[in-house]
Amino acid sequence: MSSWQGKTRGGQFGYWFFIQILKFPGIKFAYFFLYFVSTYYVLFVPKARKPIFWYFRNIQKFSFIKSLVFTFRNFYVFGQVIIDKVALMAGFAKNFTFNFDGEDLIQQMADGGGGLLVGAHVGNWEIAGHLLERINTKVHIVMLEAEHEKIKSMLDSVMTEKKMSIIAIKDDFSHLFKIKKAFENNEIVAMHGDRFLAGTNTIKLDFFGKKAEFPLGPFLLAVKYKKPISFVNAFKESSTHYHFFATKGLVKSSKSSIKERHKTAENILKEYVSTLENSLKKYPEQWFNYYYFWDNI
Repeated sequence: MSSWQGKTRGGQFGYWFFIQILKFPGIKFAYFFLYFVSTYYVLFVPKARKPIFWYFRNIQKFSFIKSLVFTFRNFYVFGQVIIDKVALMAGFAKNFTFNFDGEDLIQQMADGGGGLLVGAHVGNWEIAGHLLERINTKVHIVMLEAEHEKIKSMLDSVMTEKKMSIIAIKDDFSHLFKIKKAFENNEIVAMHGDRFLAGTNTIKLDFFGKKAEFPLGPFLLAVKYKKPISFVNAFKESSTHYHFFATKGLVKSSKSSIKERHKTAENILKEYVSTLENSLKKYPEQWFNYYYFWDNI
């Protein structure tokens, strides 16, 4: 069952190390170094290896050997995603190319009064967020305060542009007021829809034929403030190319009762889970939740 504790792998030393590689030997050398890092994780970090191997074996239904190969590939691609994130924030955007599916839909959302973008821990969320700088409105990215501070402390010195606003999730729930203000200002809010902390509002849904728990909160917020919801992700298709996807914003809710808003949010969440499942069928190696996500493990 879901057991995420609000912590993400990767420390300050890891970010610092790859920043130094990007500054001097370059991104290709950083990718080469990942072969050794990925091998280390497969052999010596069972806490990360076991859940991801289980995912390939039991969710994607791969053979034992294929699951093992894809476990290594998953760590390797995840390492590339981290390096790409640092490279992009440090001003190396020219190293990458992109395809955009649905960017016009997000611009329509911005022109129509803002809305909610919901991603997941698949592909490269940070690059998806960076691409939103192309949208002609302010975008607020919601993330855990601990994750925000850990990354920010290492990247401040290399970031060349700081156009995105970060809303840190805090224990005092002050982030809810900031999200509310962003919606009232007809701006865009972006957050994940696949993880949650204990005590938050969740529901269990079928995901690849097995029950998994998803947070309802992000969808309830958008429904409450009558904002459209779009599902976004950016998947890595080669060493230097990303494909950005965004769905058409689901219509605003005009319902006023709590029960009706809850039902609307639940239906949109089901659409989100279906979209996420279809994405992972195409990009199975880009699932980056390193814990047992499904129930009845």
